[in-house]
Amino acid sequence: MNTHHSENSLRIPTSAHPRIVIIGGGFAGVQLAQKLKGKPFQVVLLDRHNYHTFQPLLYQVATAGLEPDSIAGPLRKLIERSPNFYFRLAEVLAIRAEEHLVETKLGVLHYDYLVIANGSKTNYFGNEEAFGKAFPLKQIPQALDLRSYILQNFEKAVITENADDLQSLMNFIVVGGGPTGVEVSGALGELKKHVLPHDYPELDFRKMNIYLMEGAGRLLNGMSEKSGNKALEYLKRFDVNVKLNTLVKSFDGQQAVLNTGEKILARTVVWAAGVKGNIIQGLPKAAVERDRIVVDVYNKVIDTDNVFAIGDIAVMKSEDYPNGHPMLAPVAMQQGSLLAQNFLHLLRGKPLKAFRYLDKGSMATIGRNKAVVDLPKGLHFGGLFAWFVWMFVHLVSIIGFRSKLVVLSNWIWNYFTYDRGTRLIIRPYIPKGGEKVPTNEPEKVL
Repeated sequence: MNTHHSENSLRIPTSAHPRIVIIGGGFAGVQLAQKLKGKPFQVVLLDRHNYHTFQPLLYQVATAGLEPDSIAGPLRKLIERSPNFYFRLAEVLAIRAEEHLVETKLGVLHYDYLVIANGSKTNYFGNEEAFGKAFPLKQIPQALDLRSYILQNFEKAVITENADDLQSLMNFIVVGGGPTGVEVSGALGELKKHVLPHDYPELDFRKMNIYLMEGAGRLLNGMSEKSGNKALEYLKRFDVNVKLNTLVKSFDGQQAVLNTGEKILARTVVWAAGVKGNIIQGLPKAAVERDRIVVDVYNKVIDTDNVFAIGDIAVMKSEDYPNGHPMLAPVAMQQGSLLAQNFLHLLRGKPLKAFRYLDKGSMATIGRNKAVVDLPKGLHFGGLFAWFVWMFVHLVSIIGFRSKLVVLSNWIWNYFTYDRGTRLIIRPYIPKGGEKVPTNEPEKVL
């Protein structure tokens, strides 16, 4: 097997087995890695974090419902007692497909098969400058920053006398009416109703406004209209101001400007308006389309040799999915499972199996006892039963018994006590460009 001299810096030993290099420890990469355990391959998993994040519950970390370690698991734990399996904490810089090499910050690594599974990143639709002060919600550090900032703003609100400053501290804007936006808005609504008034009795929580901005005419565009309407009804019960057909044009850290010309005072804007693929340099031009990698029915990247892409980053077009599959965890996991089978077929000279997505349905929660579920064949339901289904599916999907136990115990505690136990400012967040300097007032003796 060929090796490259720069591999020494990654310290991956040579092997008699073909080497599969996986970029990314998200749902797709982890599923593939687990399915390859004990198989006749040397598997190298590369990620810039040493943990896998269960992204569907990030919003609960951001709103003080869960601690980060309950929705994250060390990637090395996944490969314990698995020979021929290596993890390296490394950022991938480029792919040299013709040479079968991956460039990382640690060095260059040779592969026999390469799998790109590095997921998606926040999509500001070309308005990075206008939304540089908004909070994305794709990673645990971002969720912790948002949690700290929410709590810091209420600590400031308690001692603020200026009416505009107070309003900006107590207003929250969520951009994007998909599952993440709906779930963040519902969680903020729960905080307003059940938690924050007990923590900050000095504040009038009738002044706390939660806005959800959606550019389309309804919520949950990827789900049924029935579920979208039900989500809207539930959010109104949490006093969330839902503005449909409305776009946020810019946000300067103090106020948001809408496409209607309206201006809303707010220090906190949560960006949940979309994601795009995390493209790595070095792929053929024809293989990249609208920030995703074009693959065939076997998840093989077009115009390449032995390079595959799975999960959010991959776009596989078909009659049923002319724009590719939805960027969801079940798609990523099913593609990871099938690719593991196909690698064995490649090894044994058998024909590859084409990918077919088995849609088991989609769901979103809007808070306590309120969720919506769409099942195949046009079945929809909401309310308490949907909420239990949502909790069960998420609990089963979390990796690791300890994490399942921690999340379940937190949910039970929150349910019966209306308490969020992680209202901690562990690492204060300082906004880009610094904090707003208060207007000069005469010194007061407290």
